[in-house]
Amino acid sequence: MGEDIRSCRSGGGGSSSCVVGMMLAMLITVSVFEPVSSSARQQFFAAPGSYTYQRLDIHVTEKTTSRRGDNRRSFIPASRGMSEFLPRASTSAVHDQLQTHTTGGGDGVQANLMHRYAPSSPFRPVNATRSQLMKESLSRDYIRVLGIHAHIQKMVNGMLPEAKFQTLYQQHEEASAGNSDFQAPVVSGLTMGSGEYFVQLSIGTPAKSTYLVVDTGSDILWLQCSPCDNCYQQSGPVFNPLASSTYATVRCGSKLCLDLDISGCQQSDCLYQVDYGDGSFTLGDFSTDTVTLNSATTAGGQVVLNSIPMGCGHDNEGYFVGAAGLLGLGKGPLSFPSQVGAAIGDKFSYCLTDRETDTTDRSLLIFGNAAVPAGVMFTPQVKNAKISTFYYLQMTGISVGGDLLSIPAHVFQLDASGDGGVIIDSGTSVTRLANAAYIAMRDAFRAATKKLTSTTGFSLFDTCYDLVGMTTVDVPTVTLHFQNGADMDLPASNYLIPVDNSNTYCFAFAGTTGPSIIGNVQQQGFRVVYDNVNYQVGFLPGQCT
Repeated sequence: MGEDIRSCRSGGGGSSSCVVGMMLAMLITVSVFEPVSSSARQQFFAAPGSYTYQRLDIHVTEKTTSRRGDNRRSFIPASRGMSEFLPRASTSAVHDQLQTHTTGGGDGVQANLMHRYAPSSPFRPVNATRSQLMKESLSRDYIRVLGIHAHIQKMVNGMLPEAKFQTLYQQHEEASAGNSDFQAPVVSGLTMGSGEYFVQLSIGTPAKSTYLVVDTGSDILWLQCSPCDNCYQQSGPVFNPLASSTYATVRCGSKLCLDLDISGCQQSDCLYQVDYGDGSFTLGDFSTDTVTLNSATTAGGQVVLNSIPMGCGHDNEGYFVGAAGLLGLGKGPLSFPSQVGAAIGDKFSYCLTDRETDTTDRSLLIFGNAAVPAGVMFTPQVKNAKISTFYYLQMTGISVGGDLLSIPAHVFQLDASGDGGVIIDSGTSVTRLANAAYIAMRDAFRAATKKLTSTTGFSLFDTCYDLVGMTTVDVPTVTLHFQNGADMDLPASNYLIPVDNSNTYCFAFAGTTGPSIIGNVQQQGFRVVYDNVNYQVGFLPGQCT
């Protein structure tokens, strides 16, 4: 199997004690878009867009209500414009077993969330138009979904993930050759890095603030560490483990090391590697250190979480740019929620604001009992015996204009092999629905919007409208139904979104041959609660703070 994770493959590492245990697995990285509510119609005003990157405010006017969603929404388009693996740092501290404890945890901890394109975001590109940013997001999203599908196919059918991904990506590139909608724009400061929602927290002692990508489709917390040979460009300095008095390496043979999907040893130290479905990877020392967040109690203050497992990455390559690393929020034993669960409760929630909301309006990622507000409607998590990371839900139907569509139940079901089903994911932007479900929903939406002027598709969107000169637009409601009545009544801003500064709006869903994925465009404006104690996921609209 080679001698060390990637350094052993290339003959590096220089250690005769290199022992590798590899169970090839992949995780995913990240991406995003818009907000949520329930009602009858929606109105929006459309004004000419300026070059500064912004988007319209969607105001929902409540008219009538019904269990399966109401007939139409009117919304007012008040359009705004947009304007390789190195010798690791030596440390005397060695961590054998995890004993996570907190200092001042209370009912929970929290951290600020921010979108990549928020006006005050350090990751916001310079001089990019809305159309350019939308094309970049959709291209990144396409790669994300390919990665998820490749990972699932590997775990379910044993397909070689890298080959599968490269085949699909090559098809994407060939299809893009004559289609500018699929090409990433060349804009100063604009990069194809993964991740669209970022969390700000502090790591080490003394605590160093850093941005990490938030990802429910991954299990490991990792960040770039010095010395670093193959590292991508990030915002802020690379973490120096020698500068943290609480940093400790994990021993080989420990439970933490054995829990890794891909692990290796160099002398007595545990090495980790995470291969993502999109071909990206990170590898380095598996270690522990403190993570500091804000208290979720009214008293405020900070909470120190001790001995949190993390990857200290010395070789990080692929679709990473901007953030220092990734905060894995999946269901695996090494994910951040799983590791802090014993101390503050294995529950977390977020409310995603849209891409044009400034950092002053950023929302919160909350862990612990404080993550569950009153009034949340829950639906059970569905277990996939082949894949532990993803959050599967049982979707029961879709309504358009108050009418429940005729979609066979099996379209949304997870089959015995572990394929199919419905995943909710923070890193996928646009909701992908199994083709049968997507076509039924799209056709119903088109039939109810015949009076609107249709226009050519945009990237992966095949249903778009030219709303130039319109002041009020009526569109049918869209509701996603889940087991136990946990419906997502979407506001128009979560399914009819602007793609340029010329008042072109597109129906923000797409079809897929893989499992359905509920993306963050449709999640925006909802408090989405992941209760891993009771194995359920809940939704509550209008809970961004």
